[in-house]
Order: sequence, then structure tokens, then C-alpha cells
Amino acid sequence: MAIEGKNLIRKIIHIDMDAFYASVEQRDFPEYRGKPLVVGGSPEGRGGVVATASYEARKFGIRSAMTSKKAQQLCPYAIFVRPRFEAYKDVSRKIREIFSRYTDLIEPLSLDEAYLDVTEDKLGIGSAITIAEQIKQAIKDELNLTASAGISINKFTAKIASDMNKPDGLTFIGPSKLEKFMEDLRVEKFFGVGKVTAEKMKRQGLHTGKDLKELTEFRLTQLFGKSGKFFYNIVRGIDQREVRANREIKSISAEDTFSYDLPKGEELSEWLEQIAKSAFKRSQHYQIYGRTLTLKVKFEDFKQITRSVSMPTAITDIEQVVDISTMLLANADFGAKKVRLLGVGISNFGEIKIREHFDGYQQTLFPNYE
Repeated sequence: MAIEGKNLIRKIIHIDMDAFYASVEQRDFPEYRGKPLVVGGSPEGRGGVVATASYEARKFGIRSAMTSKKAQQLCPYAIFVRPRFEAYKDVSRKIREIFSRYTDLIEPLSLDEAYLDVTEDKLGIGSAITIAEQIKQAIKDELNLTASAGISINKFTAKIASDMNKPDGLTFIGPSKLEKFMEDLRVEKFFGVGKVTAEKMKRQGLHTGKDLKELTEFRLTQLFGKSGKFFYNIVRGIDQREVRANREIKSISAEDTFSYDLPKGEELSEWLEQIAKSAFKRSQHYQIYGRTLTLKVKFEDFKQITRSVSMPTAITDIEQVVDISTMLLANADFGAKKVRLLGVGISNFGEIKIREHFDGYQQTLFPNYE
């Protein structure tokens, strides 16, 4: 289905399943319902990390990617269960079948979330809100699970909207309210803005979208590199990215441009650790893991170098990403030059199928399971 016209107002839905892995477990095993449930990690809290947690567990502060030891400290009587990836994949396929009743323009982000472009829907319904309501109801009736939906005219806002009224939420941000919504949004709520970038923004006195809107595109680019242009547009409600069906991800990266140039030393190493962790979390979000890690360094004179290393198997551990990035930085000889920007990229996903990704993820993050 082709959609043409630069000025066309799109109808974008972002569907995000609620506590997906944990919800599937609670659906399939009644004894887990209403109880703090942790998928992943170790029941004894000896190792591994949380893949996801039920809403009952989240009330105690348990979150994805938290160590199981920390999770057990927060809730000593939490129930830890082994992830069942084949079950999650099967449910995900059924969810995709529901989406495909309405549109073929489906861009999955992971097993439990996807963008849908329903500007022209198959059934001629016309209303994105009605379509989102029908999708949510079908998921509830057919799969006994709940999903949250965000609806807007672009991907960025739809993604934020889906997270606003979880669980089982539906939020619509229309064209007339879009700019005001973005102006009021706190910078840490911007999708893609991690803790490091949010802290950098706040040091610059940038706390909301309205604060970002007061800066020129040139100034935002000075502060945040290529992301600056995106911030400039998005606070004005401009996001021209299309929903891309069957999208192939070739690389995943994170980078930061510093507010002042940094010499080689402890502060630079601390920044590198945060950037490396951000890159891995994005890889984890898409549930794909590559064999090649690339370090990007831009100096005060704007010259740039990259250093890469390829591993025999996929990099599936956050500490491994940090260690390799640190090694690459230590071996990069740049004398007395100060650093303006650091970036870490993960690539070389190859032909690894999703099951193999899961196997590596399971073996590394859930080491106490056999």
C-alpha cells in the first residue's frame, strides 16, 4: 500500500503490550496472578537480571535490566520464573495476525510492541482511535492479555502516548494538541533520551520541550550532535519517519557530544561507560545482538577516528560491551587531544535468527538456569 504526499497527515498507532512476559506467565499459570512476579534472574538472587516484572512487582521498584539480587532485596517474596521464549514468540505471532487485519504497514520494535500506519486501513474504518480500540479488544478477547495504545500523527508522539496510561491504556494526541504536548513534556520523557543526555540537558537549563524550542537548530546541534536537529523538529511536532514494514536493522548505536571537551581520564571513562550501556540497552530493546563493537571518537578539532573489534559470538552482556569499549578507548592513541564526542555502535548481526538471539540472551542474563 503506497501512501504519497509530503503534507499528508498520517494516522500512526503504537501498540505496547503490558508487562508482556510476566502477563503471559500469569495468564498461563493462575498461581502467579496477583503476585509480584519476576521473569528472569535467579530465585536465590545470585545472578542474572530481570527481563520483565509484573505490575505487582513493579510497585516495589523492580524494573527490567535490574539485577535479580537487587530485585530480591526490594521484594524478598517475589516469585522468579524462567523465561519461556517460545511461548512469547507464539503469542507475538498471534498479535501480529491481529494487526494485519487492519494494515500491512507494521513495524515491529520487539516481540511486544509495534508501530502501525493506518492512514489507509484495510477495512475502511477511517478512525485510528476506533482501530486501536478494536485491536486492544481483540487482544483481550482472543489472547486474554492487555495492551496499551498511543495514537498520533507521527511515530515519536505515538510511542510516548502509549506509555501514558498503562496498563490497558489508550491515549490520543491529535494535531491541534501536538505542539503544546511537546512543549510541556519533560526532557527525560522524550523517547531515546537516556539518563546521560537528560542530565546534560538539565545542566544547560533545558527541562522541558518548551526549553528546547527556544534554542536554534544550530545551537541544539552544537550541544547534541545529529540528535539536535531531531530535537529541533520534534518539539515542533515534526517527525517525517515512515512506518517501515520488514525493517532490517543493520546497526545500533549511542553517542553523546559533550558540553565541554574532555581529556583522556576518569571523567571520559565514566561517560564512555554510560554511552556503552545505552547502546547495549537499545540492542536489548530490539532483542538483537551483534558480534562487532565500534568506538567513535571526535576530537576538539572535529577530526574523527573509529576503532572496531569483532567477537566470535554475539555480544550479549552489558559488562562485556563496557569492557570492550574501554579497551578500544585505552588503545586509541590520540595524544593530548581533547574529546568532543564519544559513540559506541553494535553491528554485524549477520544471519542470526531470533531464537539464537534468545539463546544467547538467556545463557548470559539468566546464568543459573540450565
